[in-house]
Amino acid sequence: MSRNYTEITVVGDDDTGLIARVTTLLFERDINIEDLDQAVRDGVFRMTMHVDTAEMSCTEGELRTALEELGEELGQDVQVRFPADQATQTIAVLVTKESHCLEALLAAWADGELGADIEVVVGNHEDLEPLAEQYGLDFHDVGDEKGTPDEQRLLALLAEYDTDLIVLARYMRILSPEVVFRYEDRIINVHPSLLPAFPGAEAYRQAREEGVRVAGVTAHYVTTDLDQGPIIAQRAFNAPPGADVEELRRRGQPLEAETLLEAVRLHLDDAVSVYRGRTEIRDGVDADDYRLGLPADLDDRLPDRPIDGLGEAVSDD
Repeated sequence: MSRNYTEITVVGDDDTGLIARVTTLLFERDINIEDLDQAVRDGVFRMTMHVDTAEMSCTEGELRTALEELGEELGQDVQVRFPADQATQTIAVLVTKESHCLEALLAAWADGELGADIEVVVGNHEDLEPLAEQYGLDFHDVGDEKGTPDEQRLLALLAEYDTDLIVLARYMRILSPEVVFRYEDRIINVHPSLLPAFPGAEAYRQAREEGVRVAGVTAHYVTTDLDQGPIIAQRAFNAPPGADVEELRRRGQPLEAETLLEAVRLHLDDAVSVYRGRTEIRDGVDADDYRLGLPADLDDRLPDRPIDGLGEAVSDD
């Protein structure tokens, strides 16, 4: 769904009648619903709507106030993003201790390559605070002594910095539905495997144990299912015989940073859309402007025969 529509997100405890109350409010204001998706996970209700507010019979301020008041009545958190709100994207980067992905993002931002503003870095440890400060960015540590994050504080920070896109730059914690549902299709993670292979925290170790000859990394949108969100971009690399876990990690980390940055650019350029659990390149977007996988010149090295039905006929004569 493109940014020409207003996005409304409703998140809170599951209850009956929630959808009807919100849709009725919109109908009464001559707002047409273009897309509606809802889900419940661990007792948390989420509804995301894309609506056409071009000919609504109220102002943007009046609609926002009405939805906020309805949210308070229903005990739901309601967020509204009008098309103008989505024009200049703001980014929050979540980190743990590994620096390589954060370094790539900050360098691209400082060089003006993103067309968006990184507003804050949030960690569940304090290790990367000096790197954030080097770029003049606020850093907030929301983790306890074991690195367990305070997600209510995290949500408050995301709201304070008016976050449009969350980038997980090797953030080694699973986000709860409370966070994921509020930022559906606006959280990008990078994972050190060619998903759907080897989900979870030990992907390089799993690749080594399985003896793969080609390993890789994947950037994807985050869902409530671990490492199963829609894939945006991937990179692959050779896993030579005898390579240990550290060697795979050494080969993979530069590609993690590159692939995550590519996925962020695709999102910010509005070049991809999510449909039925997978991403698609939008109509009119030149896929050659991006590197979604292996280099294009690799095609020249791949065999093109045999293919069923295209081989020479075998004669009995």
